[in-house]
Amino acid sequence: MEMIQVVLLTVLVFFVIVSIHEWGHYFFAKRAGILVREFAIGFGPKLFSVKRGETRYTLRLIPAGGFVRMAGEDPEIVDVSVGQTIAVRIKDDVITRIYLDRLDERSNVVRGEVLQIDLERNLSIALEVEGERESYSVHPQAFMISKGTETQIAPIDRQFGGKTVGQRALAIFAGPAMNFVLAFVLFAAYVQMAGIAQHVLVKEVQAEMPAAAAGLQPNDRIEAVNGEKIGADFNKMVDTIGESVGKPITLDIIRNGTLQQIVITPIANEDGIGKVGVVPKYETRSATFGETFQRSSLLMKDMTISIFNGLKQLVLGQFKLDDLGGPVRTAEMTSEIAKRGITDLTLWTAMLSLYLGIFNLLPIPALDGSRLIFLGIEALRRKPIDPNREGLVHFIGFAFIMLLMLVVTYNDILRLVRGE
Repeated sequence: MEMIQVVLLTVLVFFVIVSIHEWGHYFFAKRAGILVREFAIGFGPKLFSVKRGETRYTLRLIPAGGFVRMAGEDPEIVDVSVGQTIAVRIKDDVITRIYLDRLDERSNVVRGEVLQIDLERNLSIALEVEGERESYSVHPQAFMISKGTETQIAPIDRQFGGKTVGQRALAIFAGPAMNFVLAFVLFAAYVQMAGIAQHVLVKEVQAEMPAAAAGLQPNDRIEAVNGEKIGADFNKMVDTIGESVGKPITLDIIRNGTLQQIVITPIANEDGIGKVGVVPKYETRSATFGETFQRSSLLMKDMTISIFNGLKQLVLGQFKLDDLGGPVRTAEMTSEIAKRGITDLTLWTAMLSLYLGIFNLLPIPALDGSRLIFLGIEALRRKPIDPNREGLVHFIGFAFIMLLMLVVTYNDILRLVRGE
C-alpha cells in the first residue's frame, strides 16, 4: 500500500509542476484571444483525450514535459488551392463546414470548384457552382474536415503570430512565471509544515562514538558548545566539533529540565574532521506570516543560486555523464523523498518547479527563453524573423534536447540495472 502511495505522489509531483507551467501559457494565450488547439501533458502517443470548447486536452505517453499548441505555430490546416473541388455547409448565410474529401457522401452541402479562398483575413470563399460564381462568407469558427479530422480555422487575429510582440511574450513567459509562483507557494507551505527551529535536540546517539561514551542521550537539548550559545544553529556546533579533533569540548545540555555539562573529545573521520556521533533534530514552533514570507523568499534565493551554480558547472564541463540525471533518476529521487513524508516532498516539489522555470528561460533553441529572444529581436527590427528560419532553429534545439534526454535516460537505466 505504501508503494502505491509513493508512486501516486511521484506522478502527482510531475503532473502538478508541468500542468502549472502549461496552464500559464494557456491562460495568457486565451486571454490574448489566441486559439489554443491543444493542451497536452507529456509527449508521444495519446493516452487520453477530451475536447472542451475550442481546446483538446490530452495526456500523452512520455512524461517528459508538455505543450500548448497555439494556432499559427505549426502547419495545422490542409491547404485548399484554387481549382480544387470542395463541399461547404452553409448556416445563416455563412459557411460553417468545409469538406475536402468524401464529397459524394456529404448531405445538405454546396459543391463547387474553388475560384478564390481566404481563411485568414477576409474569411471568404468563391466557388464555381454549376457554371456560376458564388461567393460566401466563412464563419470565424468554421471547421475544415479532411480524412475524418475536424480542424477549426484560425483567422489571423486568432493566431499566435497575429498578436503584438507584448502579448506573445507574455504568453510565453507566463509558463516559467507560473513555476516561480508555484515554487514560492510550496516553499511557504514547507515553512508552515516544518515550523521555525528554536533549539537543537539529540535525535540519535551513534554507538561506540564519543557522544555515547560521554553519556549524551536522545532528546537532550544542546544549549551551548564551549560556552557559546548555538540556539537552532547546529552547523555552529558541527564547525566547533570538526576543528577539535582530540581536544575536549564542553556541551551545555538540558535534560528533564535540568542544566548539565558533558565533556566530549571528538575523533577524526577518514577526512580528518572531528566527529562525536550525534544525529540532530529540532524543537520547532509555528511560523508567523512574516516569517513564512521571509523564509520562503530566502529559500527561493538560495535555491536559485544553487541551480545557477550547477548550470555553470554544466557549461564549463565540470561534470561527468553519471552526474547528469534524466526523468528516470528524477522520478527515482522523487519516490525516495516521498517516503520521508509530505514535508520533504513539498520542499522537493518546490525545488523542481523552480528549476523547471529557470531551465525553460535559458536561451536554448526550442525553450521559452529562446523564443523570447526571437521576440526581442523582432521588437528591435520592428518586423518578424522568417518563421521558417526560426522554426528550423527550434527544431534543431528540440532534437538536441531529445537526444540528450535519451542519453541520460539510457544512463539512468544502466545505473539502475547495475544497482548503483
